[in-house]
Amino acid sequence: MGHWALVINSSPSSPPSPSSPPSPSSPPFPTPTPFFMDLKSLIRDIPDFPKPGILFRDITTLLRDPEGLRYTIDFLTQKCNEAGITPDYVIGIESRGFIFGSPLAYKLGAGFIPIRKKGKLPAAVHSIEYQLEYGTDCLEVHQDALHQGSRVLIVDDLIATGGTASATAKLVQKIGCEIVGFGFIIELRDLQGRTHLPDVPIISLIEY
Repeated sequence: MGHWALVINSSPSSPPSPSSPPSPSSPPFPTPTPFFMDLKSLIRDIPDFPKPGILFRDITTLLRDPEGLRYTIDFLTQKCNEAGITPDYVIGIESRGFIFGSPLAYKLGAGFIPIRKKGKLPAAVHSIEYQLEYGTDCLEVHQDALHQGSRVLIVDDLIATGGTASATAKLVQKIGCEIVGFGFIIELRDLQGRTHLPDVPIISLIEY
């Protein structure tokens, strides 16, 4: 999996102390069992993108469909409730994790925190470097966004090899957070990304 390193960037002034997370409670907007919708029919397949041999699963066709988008958020909320997932915060991985993570946090009565690529956050950050097939990448979160003991649900649009989700998990664990689950819209099962994640509930709505 490569080598991991937690880097804390210094700042001229100390960041404000993290506020206490909201008390876990029942979601304010209970979601009934949704009618069945074939979400795969709303995903567009684009061959040879971003490079030859890759079949890209395009979610923009799902996002533009009002009923499909509403169903996706409601169904993801239902799955979290069924799994007993009660996060203080939903963490969205840049960038499509923001699209689904924010409304999910609203439905679960949690806060939302973005995980961003290097250099995108303005205040002092915690960061982690992780290994890619060719080279490395870096993820960051504000130092005042999370504190030890925060219960977090990590969300992204898709899990493939699991490298980015695994790096996000290691970052928040080093801060001292408790991961209560992962949520994905799409899972590419043949790539076995979930095997690289902690042993917590892992939710995916569509499998290929």
